[in-house]
Amino acid sequence: MITEIRMDAVASFKHATSLETDKKINLVYGLNGTGKSTISNFLYEPDAPDFISCSKVTADTTPVLVYNQNFIKDNFFIADNLKGIFSLAKENKEAEQKIAEGTKKQIELEQSLQSKRSDKEKINQAFLNQKQQAMEEVWDIKKTYAGGDRVLEYCLKGLMGKKETLFEHLLTIPKPTSEPTRGIQDLRKDVDALKGDDSNPLQLLSKIEFQAHHIESDKIFGTAILGNSDSEVALLIEQLGNADWVKQGVDFLPNEVSDAGVQCPFCQEMTITKKFVEGVRFYFDESYQKQLDTLISMQKKYQIAIESLPEISAFLDHPFAEKHKDTLSSKYKLLVTTIRNNAGYIGEKIRSPKAPVALTDTSSFAADFNLEISAINKAINEYNQKLQNRDASLTNLKGEFWLIMRWQYNQTVSRFEQDLQATNQKLKSLDIEIVKINSELGKIKEQITEAQKQTVNVEAAVDAINAGLLDLGIADFSVKKHSNSLYRVVRAGGDKDAFQSLSEGEKMMISFLYFCELCKGKSSVDDTHTQRIVVIDDPISSLSHIFVFNVGRLIRTVFFNDERFCQVIVLTHSLYFFYELTETNHDRRKENQKLFRLTKTSSGSVIQEMKYEEIQNDYQAYWSVINDHSQPPALIANCMRNIIEYFFNFVRKKDLNNVFQMPELQDAKYQAFCRYINRESHSLGQNIIDMKEFDYSTFKDGLRLIFEQTGYPDHYKAMSKL
Repeated sequence: MITEIRMDAVASFKHATSLETDKKINLVYGLNGTGKSTISNFLYEPDAPDFISCSKVTADTTPVLVYNQNFIKDNFFIADNLKGIFSLAKENKEAEQKIAEGTKKQIELEQSLQSKRSDKEKINQAFLNQKQQAMEEVWDIKKTYAGGDRVLEYCLKGLMGKKETLFEHLLTIPKPTSEPTRGIQDLRKDVDALKGDDSNPLQLLSKIEFQAHHIESDKIFGTAILGNSDSEVALLIEQLGNADWVKQGVDFLPNEVSDAGVQCPFCQEMTITKKFVEGVRFYFDESYQKQLDTLISMQKKYQIAIESLPEISAFLDHPFAEKHKDTLSSKYKLLVTTIRNNAGYIGEKIRSPKAPVALTDTSSFAADFNLEISAINKAINEYNQKLQNRDASLTNLKGEFWLIMRWQYNQTVSRFEQDLQATNQKLKSLDIEIVKINSELGKIKEQITEAQKQTVNVEAAVDAINAGLLDLGIADFSVKKHSNSLYRVVRAGGDKDAFQSLSEGEKMMISFLYFCELCKGKSSVDDTHTQRIVVIDDPISSLSHIFVFNVGRLIRTVFFNDERFCQVIVLTHSLYFFYELTETNHDRRKENQKLFRLTKTSSGSVIQEMKYEEIQNDYQAYWSVINDHSQPPALIANCMRNIIEYFFNFVRKKDLNNVFQMPELQDAKYQAFCRYINRESHSLGQNIIDMKEFDYSTFKDGLRLIFEQTGYPDHYKAMSKL
């Protein structure tokens, strides 16, 4: 069955328009020139170059048989003889039985085949729905990363046009074995750094180098520094353990001491004698002082080294230190605190040379801090290398981006892959069954073909056509067998080809009866189709009105009520014939028929669905055309002429010659209207008008004057409102 006929860019179809249907019987009404023949010619030869923009949607490969002028030309005018029509004879009962059984089996197999194909279509549709859902989910990638700051939009280049394109790309990305360690924000920063206008190489961070590490391990800090033991006061100082205190007091003693002594700097009594002073000074000899000077020198160097340490801000202010701030701060604090503690211990040693002190080795703290600096410098080096190879770096970051996307949308991708696998398994199973059915179907068709070779002939078709002619009251000519597969039209009592001598109506009747037999019979011995689609284009265009009813009855009998024809499309210009074919019972019409109207305006032909209640007679149709100023001028003028002819010649029996002599129509502006309308031989095509002379309002006004001056103004007003 044809579910849609789409016409576009051919003849009067300037723009796309479609006939959509799900019914067996489809009736199309349209005045001459609206495009009926164009539609039938397309269905007759859909692959012709003129129809490159047209299309039809069919559910199967059912053959389409078309009756139109091209069919008549191909079968009667070009070919010397009618092509044979094979119909099944009655003599060979065994062959008939084989054909009947084979045909029954063929129908069953074709129904089974159609069912399997329908199952495939449902499975495919369900899968497409699942795929669409997956594509919608993945399309969020485009929504998220295209637009906004556009930093990562370059990763989507070439993938933002169609949802399927983006989805198919994601499917090509292998799933990472583990979750990516870097996130989208990391990529965003890297890309922004690479693509920014101020993207320049960055300096490496300097490592901390504390120049006084060696002092911390000097043995002097663990050694008790003592004075000269040969001094008279040595025993006393050591017993009291106050050498540090005494050393400080010595600095307050004068350089020269009299025999009478000097005042003690501690007790303020005159107890310090020259001998005592010499003893004390002898205790703090050159060796003691040298060790003390060494400590003082170390203290100065250590302090200078402390002051040369860089501030923590020198590290934290670097862009790549952002993620290391807390670690750097804690390690720097630990190092500096330890160094300052050591400086305090050195001061204590100087103040109390005898007491040993232990300094902490800060080299490990510095090394630990410098490890963090090395990690930052590694990132800086990588960044600088990326800058040197910007394009390659951006490509690598793009790869990272898609690995992250693949990981994030793994649930969607996995579900789709499972759906795909399940769908393929179902389709594979159905394909196996379809292949099997097709194989059986092929064998059955071969059996039917072989049986038909014993039974097919043209005699039955010839007899049926001649019977049809007699049924229509035509006895002047008949169809006569010419050879095994050909026959010709002959006059009564003659034997020569008489087709060319027939009237247009007679040619149409014989060609249409031939078409009916062609549809009912077999076009060849290997024709095994069980159903057909029939298209009939204006089979009454040249017929006398007495045959219109007969043709309508023939179409209903042969095509409408026969299950061999799964679809029938009839196109006609006659509303009477259109009405004759329309089912009057509402329920049966709703179930089996669909009505269409074909109209043409200045913008082109249009196919529209039509309701039963909209059917008008020919006279009303003419008025509908002339009331629409967008219709082509030639069509409007023709319809005006038909209205006048119909109304005055057949309804009112008036002499039109007197009508056009009225003074009101003698004005120069009505001359084109009068010349076109008032001609004696309307049916012979002698009325020629230059459509440049056509003026819609003038022609409409002329028509109004005719009805008013002949006494029918009310009729004109009523019909003008149709």
